[in-house]
Amino acid sequence: MLANGGTNAMKRMSRLGAVLVGGSIAGALDILFALTHAGVNGMGPQQLLQVVASGLLGQDAYAGGWGTAVLGLAAHFVLSLLWAALFVVVASRVPRLLAKPALSGALFGVLVFLAMRLVVLPVSAFPHLVSFKPLSAGLDLLSHVFFFGLPIALAAARAIRPRTGP
Repeated sequence: MLANGGTNAMKRMSRLGAVLVGGSIAGALDILFALTHAGVNGMGPQQLLQVVASGLLGQDAYAGGWGTAVLGLAAHFVLSLLWAALFVVVASRVPRLLAKPALSGALFGVLVFLAMRLVVLPVSAFPHLVSFKPLSAGLDLLSHVFFFGLPIALAAARAIRPRTGP
């Protein structure tokens, strides 16, 4: 019984590790893409992070200086970890997702992109119209496929997939 309990604890830790590693890498890559894309378009890091915080605070996020920018960064990583947890939970119950993590990660990235733009932002305090301008939306979609979904799926596959051999 102790051995089985230990095995279950190790599985939970590996799943928790997948959430932490996959979610953190995905969050870091995603925010780096967003900061770079914003910078190329003339928006500084503080303002971009305040845009993220505006999902919680609405227009007031832009009056909060670096404090609301840090809140935006924290909110971004919380969401990244929650999305990673969702993938890990589903993949634990649907092991086919782990057989081809590149494909499932790409599809998960598309799902997250659409869910954020069509559900999360519209029901949040986000004070802007959600747009699908072709170049910007296309780049954002690609970033969600490669920089967000893929790292989460690869971390989950590594943590959950049955191990063979020594």
